[in-house]
Amino acid sequence: MILAACGLANRESLLCQTASRQSGKETMKAIRVPQFGGPEVLKLEEIPDPKPAPNQILVSLRAVGINPVETYIRAGTYPLKPPLPYTPGTDAAGVIESVGGEVDRFKPGDRVWVGNTADVSLGTYAQKTLCNPNQVFPLPGKLSFQQGAAVNVPYITAYHALFQVASAIAGETVLVHGATGGVGLAAVQLASSRGLTVIGTGGTEEGRKLVKDQGASHVLDHTQPDYLDEIMKITNGKGVDVICEMLANKNLAKDLTLLAKRGRVAIIGSRGKIEIDPRDLMKSHGKALGVSPGTESERAESTAAVSAGLFAGFLNPIVDQEYPLAEASKAHEEIMANGSKGKIVLIP
Repeated sequence: MILAACGLANRESLLCQTASRQSGKETMKAIRVPQFGGPEVLKLEEIPDPKPAPNQILVSLRAVGINPVETYIRAGTYPLKPPLPYTPGTDAAGVIESVGGEVDRFKPGDRVWVGNTADVSLGTYAQKTLCNPNQVFPLPGKLSFQQGAAVNVPYITAYHALFQVASAIAGETVLVHGATGGVGLAAVQLASSRGLTVIGTGGTEEGRKLVKDQGASHVLDHTQPDYLDEIMKITNGKGVDVICEMLANKNLAKDLTLLAKRGRVAIIGSRGKIEIDPRDLMKSHGKALGVSPGTESERAESTAAVSAGLFAGFLNPIVDQEYPLAEASKAHEEIMANGSKGKIVLIP
C-alpha cells in the first residue's frame, strides 16, 4: 500500500532502505548524478554508508560548499568528467566519525574542513564522505561548519591565483574584478592581509559594502560605464599590477587596458570566448595567466597558509545562503545567478 502511493523515486528509495536493513547495511542520503544535464539531474538517494580503508578517514558532514565548477561538471561541459553515476562536491566541513588503522593525525570527534575526497564518485554532497589524511584539515573552534565548508575552493584558488600564479607582492595594487563571490572575497582578505592595495568591484550596494568590510581600500560598481576611468584615477594613471578575473569572457579585453607595466591578469573564471587586442598586452609588457589547480607542492603551501590565516583570525569565510541537501538543484541555479555575497552551502 505504501509503495503504491509513492512516486517512482520514493519507491526506489524505500526499496533501497528495506534491502539495506535486511542485509545489515546502514545507509545515508547523498546527491547522485545519473546523467549529465541541467540542475534537475541532481537526485537525492539512499546509498550504503561508506567504510574507511586503513589509510582513510570517514567524515560526518555538517555543511557542504557549492562551487561554480560543479555546475559545469554536472552539465557535461567541463573537460574532466567523472564516471556516472557520481556524487558531486569537494568542499565541506564536519566531524570525523571514524579513521582507518593507519591514520594517526586525526581521531573521531575532531572538527575539520574538507578539501576533496578519496573517491571521485563520492563527493561531498552527502551526509558522509571518505577522505585521505591530506584532504582533511583542523577547523578552528571559532568558525562554524558553514564557514568551514566555504574554505577549500575559494581560499585555495584565491591564494594560488594571487601568489603562485600572479606572484603578487606587498605594495602592489590588485583589482579583484567581481569581488562579492566566494573566491572574490577570499582574494580581498588574502591580498589586504599581505599588504596589497585592493580595488574590488561589485554589482550591488550590499555586495560592495561587504567587499569594503573585508579589507578593500576602494570599491567600485562595475555596472557603471565610468568605472574603468575610476580605476585609472585611483592608480594615478599607472594602472593595476594584478587583476583577479572571475568572468574573463566578459572582462578580459577591459582588463588588458588597465594593466601597469609588467602587470598580470590571473584568469580564475570564464564562461565562453572573448576577442582581445594583443597590443594592450604589448603596451604594458603584461601577462594573461590561466588559473587551474596547482601542483602538489603548491597545494601544500596554499593550505598551510590558509590554515594559518583561519587560526590567526584574519581570514573569515563569508556564507551567503544555506539550502537543505535535497535542494541542491536550487543551489546550482542560484550560484550561477548574479549578485552573490559569499558562499552558498548545503546542510545534509
